[in-house]
Amino acid sequence: MLSVDKDNFEEEVLRADGLVVVDFWGPKCEECLAVMDDLEDLAAKYAERAKFCSLNITGNRRLAISQQVLGLPAVAFYEKGKKIAELTADEVNKADIEAKLCSLLP
Repeated sequence: MLSVDKDNFEEEVLRADGLVVVDFWGPKCEECLAVMDDLEDLAAKYAERAKFCSLNITGNRRLAISQQVLGLPAVAFYEKGKKIAELTADEVNKADIEAKLCSLLP
């Protein structure tokens, strides 16, 4: 997964071609840390079909707020520069992330 922050978010996520999955997480968020391995697995499985990015909100809070991410954990899906879907809280698990991903892939 590609690490993104306020300096490269626009280039790597908003200007990217195709579907982009962004994991918004924080180092003190236990649920965020618990799902990281699952996201890595999905990133490997779907590497040819979607781009996976990880954004640590520490130092990037304004960016997270500008993307309307107000709580953690959150996984957002972007296409053509727009957020098209988001999973939060109880929905951030491997099964739900993969189901949403598959529903958005062509």
